Amino acid sequence: MKDTFFSKKKRLNIRGELISLDSPVVMGIVNVTPDSFFDGGDYVSERAVIERVEKIILEGGLMVDVGGYSSRPGAKDISVEEELNRVIPAVKNIRAHFPDVIISVDTFRSEVALKAIECGADIINDISAGELDKKMFDVIADANVPYIMMHMQGTPQTMQQNPLYKDVTQDIIHYFTKKLDELYRKGVSDVILDPGFGFGKTVEHNYELLKNLQAFEMLELPILVGVSRKSMINKVLDISPKEALNGTTVINTLALLNGADIVRVHDVKQAVEAVKLVEFYKNTN
Repeated sequence: MKDTFFSKKKRLNIRGELISLDSPVVMGIVNVTPDSFFDGGDYVSERAVIERVEKIILEGGLMVDVGGYSSRPGAKDISVEEELNRVIPAVKNIRAHFPDVIISVDTFRSEVALKAIECGADIINDISAGELDKKMFDVIADANVPYIMMHMQGTPQTMQQNPLYKDVTQDIIHYFTKKLDELYRKGVSDVILDPGFGFGKTVEHNYELLKNLQAFEMLELPILVGVSRKSMINKVLDISPKEALNGTTVINTLALLNGADIVRVHDVKQAVEAVKLVEFYKNTN
């Protein structure tokens, strides 16, 4: 394995504490939306959110990712106010019940990001890399929190309308390089890269990215992979998202072997087991 794999920045500053990513970690999804592609409507009550986070923690998840805006292909656009009404009570609720859990908030809106950070969020997970809200980078810089920067071609409403690339891996690396220059000039240092599986990519693009995931090591930053129950699995196997747990575990395993540092999943127990097995495999002489 190339030396660059070991030179990546493997730590995150969470409320002044350095969190190691020397071994991959699992992020559990908490969608507080009525229309997400897999679990929409499952976690809209206060009790359901708490039960979900408790399960994530018990199963070995280190982070929870709270999302109030469905980003499935063709998803309905909602107002900032509606997103705030979904996300902020959930963040407050989680922080009150689980003071030590790492909370990520999945939003591309700077206003939602700012209010979520004020209420206890530790990380902002932006599917648009600042493209859909030009104030986002300034909010991240001022708040000094880790930032997950994802690549997406288009918007959730348009992203699957004939996505095109010259070379999907190299195009996204070039895109990240330009974005990182802007972030670094603003003083942002804790950045996690998400190639954006399923966001403005064909099935073939997704598997090309997966196969070439180690190419992102040249940017020397942690890599997040989110493939849980997505169409890149379902279309190949001709199954529904509800049938895609086994396929998800297979793809997560390939991602971990290729350098993923964080896997974002609906099914935490299986992902944690995949991490343990891959780490044992890698460390066996």
